[in-house]
Amino acid sequence: MTAFAIKGWCPTALRPMLSGDGLVVRIRPRGGRLSAMQVSGIADLASCHGNGLVDLTGRANLQIRGVSVEGHAALIAGLAELELIDADVELEAQRNILAAPFWTAGDDTQRFAAELEHALAKRQLSLPHKFGFAVDCGFELVLAQAAADVRIERAACGGLIVRADGAELGRAVAKENAVETALALATWFVASGGANGGRGRMAAHIARGAELPVTLAGDTAPAAMASQSRPGLVAEGALVGLAFGQLQSATLKALSSLGPGLRLTPWRMILLEGASDMPRHEGLVTRADDPCLRVAACTGAPACPEAKAETRALAAALASHLPKDTRLHVSGCAKGCAHPTASDVTLVGTESGFDLVRHGTARDLPALRDLSREKILGDPALWLGAP
Repeated sequence: MTAFAIKGWCPTALRPMLSGDGLVVRIRPRGGRLSAMQVSGIADLASCHGNGLVDLTGRANLQIRGVSVEGHAALIAGLAELELIDADVELEAQRNILAAPFWTAGDDTQRFAAELEHALAKRQLSLPHKFGFAVDCGFELVLAQAAADVRIERAACGGLIVRADGAELGRAVAKENAVETALALATWFVASGGANGGRGRMAAHIARGAELPVTLAGDTAPAAMASQSRPGLVAEGALVGLAFGQLQSATLKALSSLGPGLRLTPWRMILLEGASDMPRHEGLVTRADDPCLRVAACTGAPACPEAKAETRALAAALASHLPKDTRLHVSGCAKGCAHPTASDVTLVGTESGFDLVRHGTARDLPALRDLSREKILGDPALWLGAP
């Protein structure tokens, strides 16, 4: 029996989610970018109406935490002044677009993200709330492992394809047809029963045997995947990690003064546009070899009502013990929100301690059960599997 509640939807600004530390208000930046003024404004709003904590999610969104029910309206008014609010809840829910961050002004990624947003605003597709699009038009794919259902991508041959998540090949398209083909693929998904009561995902739909129509199926391979992005200077600025995907509003405020804007990524890293030096602020991960980059940890107790244990302090204490190339996931419950896919080691909070899963997810069968926090901290060889 499931020991946690599956909500089947993600919070937005207009439809926040109640957590253990108050309302969680999610902001979806247009094109994955925030101007310096917007970043500064979000930091001020998080301090005034939240508890000062801001999350960067695996969908490249920001979340203001700890908002009171009474303060939500004032927060929305502030976000509206920053032009970060949609006209209604349904439009906000459909505008789930992940854009690769390494674009240059006017290139295909920026163009298609804007066109797709505009087209979604005109259509009412009744997509599941977790259904999303990825726009990944660089000559190496950086979003191939990020959550998305319909992908506009660069092809191995240099052209463009639209690909259903879960399909190895995509349909070759001309630039003027890319967005329309992506929307047609989303429309087919709903019409063919993929929505599954509002919780469906494209890859699962295809895995269950759904066959793409001839007009949407393709035979063109996507470009190669880029190597994993790590903190450091890149052509577009400075790529900076956030420890466990969270930072203080004061740190966000400081970052707003370092360049014209920020680009958000699904790797819990932010790109500081135009920066020529790595910033130095508490909570930022600036070294490419920092072990925190190989540790995932959810919000945990008491901030999350589903969590059975505190997670992030434990994860931080264990990070220094990680061997190179080993990934650790510390989850407050078996839902595994912070890292739904497999890790080398996963610790899952329970009513009686932590269960340990090796080479699996938080929902898999544990190798050891009911480990105390003290036992885990005192015996790294136990959870690392060393002799």
